[in-house]
Amino acid sequence: MRTNYKRVLLKLSGESLMGSQHYGIDPERLGQYAEQIKAVAQSGVQVAIVIGGGNIFRGMQGAAKGFDRVKGDQMGMLATVINSLALSSALTSIGQPASVFTALNMYPIGEYYSKWKAIEAMEAGKVAILSGGTGNPFFTTDTGAALRGVEVEADVMLKGTRVDGIYTADPEKDPTATKFTEITYDEVYTRGLKVMDLTATALCKENKLPIIVFDMDTPGNLKKVLEGEPIGTLVY
Repeated sequence: MRTNYKRVLLKLSGESLMGSQHYGIDPERLGQYAEQIKAVAQSGVQVAIVIGGGNIFRGMQGAAKGFDRVKGDQMGMLATVINSLALSSALTSIGQPASVFTALNMYPIGEYYSKWKAIEAMEAGKVAILSGGTGNPFFTTDTGAALRGVEVEADVMLKGTRVDGIYTADPEKDPTATKFTEITYDEVYTRGLKVMDLTATALCKENKLPIIVFDMDTPGNLKKVLEGEPIGTLVY
């Protein structure tokens, strides 16, 4: 596979793991993701992954229902660990080695995250799954992904969603919405587009980490993005 990227940070939403279900982890969707990830990892691209936890629990939603926000966010962090273990299991079952790293010390569930251990795992051909967000409340997993992407010196952050890029409005609600092929970080902010939260976008901008938003639910799309096919939207 010909690609300009040596190392990538793939951000997956927890909701995407639900597949056609409305909760939890859909084994079929998990398997599809694992196959796509294996294909690019086996081609020589180093892959780090951050997964959200929205299919299990969201701290902000809990806070809206009276939960303490810090406890709610901690529950959300644990949800990302569950998803990370599931993806790790799916990858190893098809012959792709993977290591789970946790932002909080949770040995032996995962190895306590450090930049150098994560890079070492990737250089050894393993997929590094970075769980637990940033390890702090009030930070989203998008911010966790941006932070980890900058830390492990990824060439690009790939945001896998169920939509094939960034639109002027929500294409699922507005049929007149048009898609951007590329857009600047500042324009995302001034237009109020809900790509990622402001902290995550600012972190990527300050550290010149480009983002590609693409549809991960279509099998083969991850490989196509890395090969430079014009699917998705580039944020730079």
